[in-house]
Amino acid sequence: MRVGRTIKFYQPVKHKLYPETTALEPNASSHAGPVASQSTAMTSTYPTKRPTDAAHLEDEPDLPRELLNLPWIDIHNHAHTLSWEDRERYALAGCEGMVMVSSGYHWTPYKPVRAGDVRYLWDDAVNRRAAIERNHFFEAALGLGVHTGVRIEDPDDLIDAMDAYCELDEVVAVGETGVTPSQHVEAWDVDEQRAIVQAQMELADKHDLPVILHTPNTTTDSKRSYRPEVGVPGYEKNTALGVEPVLDGENPQLEAVKLDVQAARDAGLAEERVVASHADGNNTDYLMTETECYLSYTIGHSWLVGVDAADVADAIDEYGPDRIMVDTDCANVLRTDPFALKRAIFELYRYGIDVDDIRQVVYENPREVFGLGT
Repeated sequence: MRVGRTIKFYQPVKHKLYPETTALEPNASSHAGPVASQSTAMTSTYPTKRPTDAAHLEDEPDLPRELLNLPWIDIHNHAHTLSWEDRERYALAGCEGMVMVSSGYHWTPYKPVRAGDVRYLWDDAVNRRAAIERNHFFEAALGLGVHTGVRIEDPDDLIDAMDAYCELDEVVAVGETGVTPSQHVEAWDVDEQRAIVQAQMELADKHDLPVILHTPNTTTDSKRSYRPEVGVPGYEKNTALGVEPVLDGENPQLEAVKLDVQAARDAGLAEERVVASHADGNNTDYLMTETECYLSYTIGHSWLVGVDAADVADAIDEYGPDRIMVDTDCANVLRTDPFALKRAIFELYRYGIDVDDIRQVVYENPREVFGLGT
């Protein structure tokens, strides 16, 4: 017959961490001083041989676990150009919805660009959108537009065609677009750029769609310049083919934003239907104090544009969260990070931003403007 074993239950006891003495250790030099002062003897429930940090810590912070599952919406990326694995990273990080923007000349091999080349980009995005959504479960919406970084032949043909695209349910924005001071291969006159931007804004107003502005950044100062024949690693663009800027004043990047805002006013598009992506320190004050536009800070390639979660936190502190968003602008031509927006959620909290404000910036504002999310 098997005899049952007696199980003993032990209660934790408080252990004194230091002996209450100020005597020297045996054979210790009199110049070494006492081993430890026992006037501040401590007790602990930790069974460690000697005290660790845990014995000294005060009350643990009440961390907001809800940030782990906070949904978020990326209002500007080019995820349809990414790998399957990168899109899956969006899903794993909690992305509930995104606006996949199809407008950029980066994906048209011919220069100058023809209207049909841009139309192909739109059609490719329309073609692949549903499959992307089925594969990754986030809501995949589209932004279609005419980017002005390179001259486009017969751009009026695109404006005529865009009208029908704007009627599609999956198209939730026009853009990205906006006057671009720097040009690639062949310059596009600023007045012609502005006319195309305004025409797109008129369509956006007609179809009650927001416009995503491509606002030019003032990039970070580099410690050194790369060899011109090599270009910038992480940006797959033939930067040596840039031509003279079409705006060359004291602050051409800000001047371009002001031209865009005036184009929206002339088009009759409400300023609160304009989302200025790539917001930075050069344009934030103007946009916040002199317009009603939304600002979206691009943090998916901070190494290139110098904008990160700290800039977002500063903007929230200064102006409040009501007109602020965050986007990644992830694309296959750039070294970008699909986890960037999720990381920013934690960083904003670490920088002192309240949980409710974080939720408004990464979810509520995008949902309100673009009609995404539950």
